[in-house]
Amino acid sequence: MKITIEGASEEFAEKVLALAARQGAELTVATVDTGWTVDRAERYLRSLPAGARRFAEMVVVDGDGYIDAERLRHVLGKLNGPTVALSRAVPRGVREGWWPEGINAPISPVWDPDNPSWHKNIAYQMAKENVPIFRAAITQLSFAQGLSDPRGLSPNSSESAEHMDGDEEKAS
Repeated sequence: MKITIEGASEEFAEKVLALAARQGAELTVATVDTGWTVDRAERYLRSLPAGARRFAEMVVVDGDGYIDAERLRHVLGKLNGPTVALSRAVPRGVREGWWPEGINAPISPVWDPDNPSWHKNIAYQMAKENVPIFRAAITQLSFAQGLSDPRGLSPNSSESAEHMDGDEEKAS
């Protein structure tokens, strides 16, 4: 008997191998890491439209993995667009081969436990082990995009501040 299983977790693979060995079967198991890495997280963030990327950044940076939906609504307005973009990013990444099938969505809704039938999200969360990964991806992405304004000036330089003040005076 020959059985091939692809995409199994290591725990599952070990159990199947032990069972197969008892039966005398020849078994090949290929495991695939379905966890988030910094490169996968950066690719995920790059694939998002601006509002959804800001949403994800707020969950990771501002909320340290958990943020109230009202706070997100206050900053972003309606959350329909960003949440749809977030939910479509994982399947699109699987189709494009950016990450393996079976990878979990990094951000998930939290429903009101006192009113589960209403399904208005009260918060959004990320697994704690993914927060430092996504934080590193956000840093990497910011570095790659550069932290200067369109004129090539550093946002913290006095020259930049003078130009900004001058632009404001012209606009008045």
